Amino acid sequence: MDKTEKTANRSVLKTLEFLEYFIQNSELSLAELVELSDMPKSTVFRILQTLEMRGFVSKTTTHNPPKYQLGLKLLEFGNIVAQRLEIRKIALPYMLQLRDTVDEAVNLIIRDQDEGVYIEKVDTRQYVRVYTQVGRKSPLYAGACPRILLSFLPDHEIEELLNRVDMKKISPETNTDKDLLWQWIHDARENGYTVSYGELEPDSAAIAVPIRDFTGQVIAGLSLAGATSRFQPDRLEYLVQETKAVANQIMSKLGYSDAKAGL
Repeated sequence: MDKTEKTANRSVLKTLEFLEYFIQNSELSLAELVELSDMPKSTVFRILQTLEMRGFVSKTTTHNPPKYQLGLKLLEFGNIVAQRLEIRKIALPYMLQLRDTVDEAVNLIIRDQDEGVYIEKVDTRQYVRVYTQVGRKSPLYAGACPRILLSFLPDHEIEELLNRVDMKKISPETNTDKDLLWQWIHDARENGYTVSYGELEPDSAAIAVPIRDFTGQVIAGLSLAGATSRFQPDRLEYLVQETKAVANQIMSKLGYSDAKAGL
């Protein structure tokens, strides 16, 4: 680790320490933070300015001189974490049910910036399995489950993302053609599901459907994954129907009122 990296890490630690001071104190003044941190007043002020600019702290209006409190940005992060934990808890029993019905691996995935991250999985009992693990990330343009998240973003967000990322091949079958990707996105919106063959791993296949919260926003994707031989056209419709049915059950638990009407 070089000197610059060490300095950057110390700066991050100092900033995080400031946020931790508010765990036991709902409001703190500049002078109080100087005393707690044992740092120069000018340094404390600069850190506070940065945190305030990003919404992590805010000034109160009831004191003179003003005091600081935690900002709404942290509430936003807290809501995201709570939502992710909640959907895992709600979805898991239904994922087990789906696995037992179709005997394929079941995955739950959410968006993390330009990638999808797997937050829950249930393995198949089949001898041949597709590799996934909780915490694995995949680009949103590749694979059925990441692409279902991409497909239900607003068009302008998709355009921005595609202009920002470098579409690389993860396997020989990974699509890097933007025009074809847009066609798949429109198909996903019309049909309510996505399909992929060998996009993330050779000889693997997957289908995915969206999971909506009580506002109707797509917040996750539910997928089946397995060997290509088990995802042939004569079985595909059955797998899609079963996955949609389980997704509807999960969405009902999340408060999505149109879940019973289908995806």
